[in-house]
Amino acid sequence: MTSRTYGQFCGLARALEIIGERWSLLIVRDLVLGPKRFTELRAGLPKIPASTLSARLNELEQSGVIRRRLLPQLDAAVVYELTEYGGELDQIVLDLGLWGARSLGRPAPEDVLTTDAAILSLYTTFQSERAKGVHATYELHYPGGMVLHAIVEDGALKVAGGAHPGADATIEPLGPFIKELLSGELSATDATRTGKVRIDGAFEYLELFTELFHIPAAPQVSHGIVVH
Repeated sequence: MTSRTYGQFCGLARALEIIGERWSLLIVRDLVLGPKRFTELRAGLPKIPASTLSARLNELEQSGVIRRRLLPQLDAAVVYELTEYGGELDQIVLDLGLWGARSLGRPAPEDVLTTDAAILSLYTTFQSERAKGVHATYELHYPGGMVLHAIVEDGALKVAGGAHPGADATIEPLGPFIKELLSGELSATDATRTGKVRIDGAFEYLELFTELFHIPAAPQVSHGIVVH
């Protein structure tokens, strides 16, 4: 376990000692969706050095957040997964992700959007109350060739990578416009009118999508004072 401490008898301080190191919470983020091998974690965190990933995994394991498991296969591969204790972070990760999404601007040229991050962004922004009684299936095509599908069934959501034959609508942002669509900066009407988003299916499904998945408005800052 890391020897870096805040020297405070405080639950928040202890939480930050466990998951506050650089990359730690992103490792937890990727494990929320299920067990992963070391190589899979590196693929989802392309900028992390292998030595740093090893160190963070060891620290999280020593803290009881993750564990290693040997797969019952011929290659005897080792995967990392969240423990019951670590699994309690899932809603915290979603809430923190939604909080941070409110301050997202346009992606920088070097920024990457991984499949896991895209999947979690939909879980993060999903409006379960609005989805009560709704049955809809979406296929989402992101710039760069990434494809996800989202199934909404009466307030519940299931998101996974890959296409979904027979989806009610296919949504394809022609650029980095998915965040603008989710935040309301770009309406469904303007998205299609300007060609920023292409939809294969009834237009109403795109309007519904913006209601089912939503990022609250960013806080306004004036003269150093946050206006709520």
